[in-house]
Amino acid sequence: MHPDSLDGKSTNTTPRMDTELFQALKAGQSSALGTLYDRYGALVYGLALKILQNPQEAEDLTQEIFLHLWRTNTYDPARGSLSSFLTVMTRSRAIDKLRSRGTTHKFLERWRQTMTTEISSTSPFEQASLGERSQQVRDALAQLSENQRQILEMSYYQGLSQSEIAAQLNIPLGTVKTRARQGLLKLRQTLQDFLK
Repeated sequence: MHPDSLDGKSTNTTPRMDTELFQALKAGQSSALGTLYDRYGALVYGLALKILQNPQEAEDLTQEIFLHLWRTNTYDPARGSLSSFLTVMTRSRAIDKLRSRGTTHKFLERWRQTMTTEISSTSPFEQASLGERSQQVRDALAQLSENQRQILEMSYYQGLSQSEIAAQLNIPLGTVKTRARQGLLKLRQTLQDFLK
């Protein structure tokens, strides 16, 4: 057996075949995407799952990675193998998702604390301040679309995950994620001075 081979097949042909498949993909041959997915889908999904610890998010990220490969021209075969490119992109995007998850959680926690402030000592100043904060939050929520508000309320008040919300509302998970993110960004923008 040749030293550069696995199972009797030369590994030197794989990068060339990957390059050919990538070129075919860029030329509009969608079947090339299926072949690349068959070849590297398990690698991307496995890495995403290891980092994210959530099968649904890992599936979503795997889809995002391959769509990105299809729609953009960021892979350069001269700079390295396709498997290395996919691995680095998967790792980077998964870490970005973890950071985003942490930021979203911190924002919701601050919001929850603001909403559940107890009126233990009810001086007139504290009552006026609490009333003003409550009104600011209500006004900010009123600026959200009904869909965004519904998803945030289900997440916050019912403690549902995005996957559970998608199932309950019978809409795609990606739609839930988009609406939640847009709603949170709008709330953050509206309440920027209030949450400092």
